[in-house]
Amino acid sequence: MGELTKPTSSRVIQAGESGFATTKFNELLAWARKYSLFQYPFVTACCAMEFMATASPRYDVARFGAEAPRFTPRQSDVLWVVGTISQRQAPILKRVYEQMTEPKWVIAFGTCASCGGFYDNYATLAGIDKVVPVDVYIPGCPPRPEAVLDGLLLLQDKIASMDTTPGVVKPRHDPAQNLVNLRRKTEDSAG
Repeated sequence: MGELTKPTSSRVIQAGESGFATTKFNELLAWARKYSLFQYPFVTACCAMEFMATASPRYDVARFGAEAPRFTPRQSDVLWVVGTISQRQAPILKRVYEQMTEPKWVIAFGTCASCGGFYDNYATLAGIDKVVPVDVYIPGCPPRPEAVLDGLLLLQDKIASMDTTPGVVKPRHDPAQNLVNLRRKTEDSAG
């Protein structure tokens, strides 16, 4: 019979020690992609102000590895569709998407990009998913910068886990709103 081998063990390598780690190549690649996103903004409407706010020092999208926008789709892997897309812009959006290299992801930023918003007419596209596949939907008119960061984190999680199903950013719980509701209930019961 062959010699029995000891089971492998794992431990944290301390400073000054050497060692190695093993993983699957695809998992390592997904981890690296998660923190090196090159964005291409396809900005058409009022949501642009909130999109730009996420790059400001207050919200600092750079800390998530998605700082520098690219101004050609050939150098980007995340397409941010920000705002209303008209029927005339739909073929352009599709062409931009097709010019991106694989792997590529799409974020629908705002209600108009997600479902057409309050524009229910012949000239407006009722959601960009009619033209390009969407990975993350960020609802809101416009979405707050915190929701945008939540969308970016959701996309990073999807990249790391190699999840291809579309995701929707859920609304945040606002603790300040609880205080307002509590005051209203107190006033109503007292009055």
